[in-house]
Amino acid sequence: MADRSGIFAGDNPFVLAQTWLEEAESAEPNDPNAVALATVDPEGLPNVRMVLLKLIEDNAFLFFTNYGSAKGREIDASGKAALVAHWKSLRRQIRARGLVEREEMLMADAYFDSRSRESRIGALASRQSQPLASRAALMSKYNELSVQMDGEEPERPTFWGGFRLRPLEIEFWSERRDRLHDRFRWSRTSPEESNWSVERLYP
Repeated sequence: MADRSGIFAGDNPFVLAQTWLEEAESAEPNDPNAVALATVDPEGLPNVRMVLLKLIEDNAFLFFTNYGSAKGREIDASGKAALVAHWKSLRRQIRARGLVEREEMLMADAYFDSRSRESRIGALASRQSQPLASRAALMSKYNELSVQMDGEEPERPTFWGGFRLRPLEIEFWSERRDRLHDRFRWSRTSPEESNWSVERLYP
């Protein structure tokens, strides 16, 4: 086990990640839970985009999206993804990569229901990542659904839900003077393992 102390101390990387996120919530002015999510298409060409990390669970990172989006299709095809959170205010970063599974049940329903009515109708109106003729076409669909669902509370559609990234590696990084940064990588051979190998990396 690598010699760790201070902000890197602890025996559980998910608890450590949650602690860092909570500190970022007090320091970052906008979207402290924003992470860059990387996937690959069938040809192996990478894609990366920002998503909101909604929950750090005991063994996974959870986010939500349209399953028909580019990221949804690519995750379903490969079953793998990576993410990185970078907090400039704290001069810290977390990277994670591993296997991904869908969350299509109670947690997906609960999160969808927690969104504003307008946001839920927007999710229904959007064929995320598909070509769009014009913004007017999108707004027309949104307005059409708004009228159709007048007085109704939109329910989560089957094409929308969560993904749970169960990492095989998690890396914690903190900036230091003269670019002599601190880096610790936690790794395991399967998402079911609770024992992690931890090593310090060169910056």
